[in-house]
Amino acid sequence: MLQFRSLVFSLTAALAVSAPAWAGKLAIVIDDVGYRPQQENQVLALPVNISVAVLPNAPHAREMATKAHNGGREVLIHMPMAPLSKQPLEKDTLRPDMSSDEIERIIRDAVSKVPYAVGMNNHMGSAMTSNLFGMQKVMQALSRYNLYFLDSMTIGNSQATRAAAGTGVKVIKRKVFLDDTQNEADIRFQFNRAIQLARRTGSAIAIGHPHPSTVRVLQQMVYNLPPDITLVRPSSLLNEPQVDTSTPNTAPPTTVQPTAPRNPFRGVKLCKPKQAPAPVYATRFFTVLGESISQSPLVQYYQQQWQGWGKKA
Repeated sequence: MLQFRSLVFSLTAALAVSAPAWAGKLAIVIDDVGYRPQQENQVLALPVNISVAVLPNAPHAREMATKAHNGGREVLIHMPMAPLSKQPLEKDTLRPDMSSDEIERIIRDAVSKVPYAVGMNNHMGSAMTSNLFGMQKVMQALSRYNLYFLDSMTIGNSQATRAAAGTGVKVIKRKVFLDDTQNEADIRFQFNRAIQLARRTGSAIAIGHPHPSTVRVLQQMVYNLPPDITLVRPSSLLNEPQVDTSTPNTAPPTTVQPTAPRNPFRGVKLCKPKQAPAPVYATRFFTVLGESISQSPLVQYYQQQWQGWGKKA
């Protein structure tokens, strides 16, 4: 009996030591690649399991996708999709009201511009991904290219998982945005949050951007991951259980008016100058002042007293 207990204790201790190695998988994807080779080359110097999502119409799209692939890295197409907010859009942004043929043309063009891509995720896209009919057309097109879809979850009620049903397209979801702000302390907080989610749920996908602050934080933290966290490619999570918390959205597609293409790293919003107030002339000033004085309680009190004296006289 004593030997049996000793054996159980030894096995429990061995499992306690070995279990953390399988506790959590963390995937990191860097979006918006193709505009800033200097920062993006720093991303490509990070561990190879960090993946990149390339904007198909960016000036350095093919160059960066090829370089990432040649370095053994996973490449995704960062497909522009229509947001609910009004803002400048990338060329060939997918919209819910587009026909299946138009969506197929744009995705085919993106596949040709981002070589070696094995998946796709959405750039913006709250209007597109929340529309079931629109996303069904996207998934039908993706099924022809054997691409998985990483839902960036720019809106809580994304229909991506629902739309992929029956198409063979596998959908995985972003859990954490690393750099909603470019403050390094905030980015470190988000990175640690991704680690905690991976530890608690078994896996987590974090999305960031090639900002200098994000690159610096990654350089500091990815080489010091806890022993129970493993850095993985997004494709290694395709068979992980996915929970679809969306509600059906079968509203007909609304027309999203395209705007001029934009470079997401160029320019800032301009403040519109306020119109100068109309000039106030001296005569008007004294008129208003006189009216204000005449209506004051003190003046009205003396006016009443004066009228009373007049009557008495």
